[in-house]
Amino acid sequence: MQSKGISLFGQMLQLFDRARFAKVVAQYRGDKAAKGFTTWGQMVSMLFCHLAKAQSLREITGGLQSCIGKLSHLGVQRSPSRSNLAYANEHRDWRIYQDTFFHLLEKVQQQWKGKRTFRFKNKLYSLDATVIDLCLSMFDWATFRTTKGAIKLHCVLDHDGYLPCFVHITEGIVHEVTALKESMLEAFSFVKGSIVVFDRGYTDYWLFGYWMGEGVYFVTRMKRKAQYRVVKRLAVAAGTSILRDQLICLTSAKAKKECPDVLRRIEVYDSEHDTVIVLLTNHLTFAPSTIAQIYRDRWQIEVFFKTIKQQLKIKTFVGTSANAVRIQLWTALIAILLLKYLKMLSSYAHWSLSNLIALLRFNLFLYRDLTEWLNDPYKSPPALDETGQLWLPGLGQQSVA
Repeated sequence: MQSKGISLFGQMLQLFDRARFAKVVAQYRGDKAAKGFTTWGQMVSMLFCHLAKAQSLREITGGLQSCIGKLSHLGVQRSPSRSNLAYANEHRDWRIYQDTFFHLLEKVQQQWKGKRTFRFKNKLYSLDATVIDLCLSMFDWATFRTTKGAIKLHCVLDHDGYLPCFVHITEGIVHEVTALKESMLEAFSFVKGSIVVFDRGYTDYWLFGYWMGEGVYFVTRMKRKAQYRVVKRLAVAAGTSILRDQLICLTSAKAKKECPDVLRRIEVYDSEHDTVIVLLTNHLTFAPSTIAQIYRDRWQIEVFFKTIKQQLKIKTFVGTSANAVRIQLWTALIAILLLKYLKMLSSYAHWSLSNLIALLRFNLFLYRDLTEWLNDPYKSPPALDETGQLWLPGLGQQSVA
């Protein structure tokens, strides 16, 4: 990665395969009638929106315009006007940024070096969705409730690095199970032997049977009114949080038809909340404590949603059309991939993702080697001598005026 004379932001953008990006742009004819404001310039502008937490089109364009002389190394010759950026967000195909996200994800996954949370070799995924509220009078296409609009972000989180490995965006009114059955199962399939963990909102006996037929394991919370018959009671170690470990068969007519196989029901005492959690899984060999830990790790997808909502710009939008909103969401997901990748590259032990985002926000146009900054972000600048001049070893005194 070239770093000499290039800002931290510019070095981050070097992580993209520009040739591959150009092919995607050509596929969707993104630069047709561009009139000087290219698709690459649009992506740089939207990434700046998220990383600098710009609140409006004016702040995006004004922030970039104030960096005159520092834009050429970003691949941008001039700052866009508000009208150009607004028009591009409304009319350029959002699928350009969806494809760019998956290309970057492929690169990050290939180079991932993080530690695994569990000892087992099965791939572990979390499945969930989050609602982003919108004003129905301004976003009239985003149907949700009678007086309220929303969009819904459906996500599969890979627990190796807690990376969003698949994302599907729908109107808020679309139910999680509906989105999964109608769109996500066709576009994304879990590898045989994978474990997918989700909450009760995804309870669907057809899905359970489908995954079992595909050789995929699932872990979820059992619905309180689920009808079942105990086939076998398994031994439970005394003095643990595991209260019961049972093999069961579901007995309702629909369940018997769509998921007739033996499942496992585990009761776990949650001392933190003084409650009993009932888990349901088709994995019959893991220790019950491991199943409980798997479900506990599902919380990481909630952390992911919280992070992108608090740290990136997806709770308010700089455009009101469906296309503009999707572009803003996909560029936010690209930004979170970049940040997770940078955190992985760093040897600095005290980075949290929120700290990295906050500190990077103040140093986007700092001229320093990115890897060096990631490993030692608080390194002091060169000291001034008694005359108030900057002293650089081997170069003598340099004026700071």
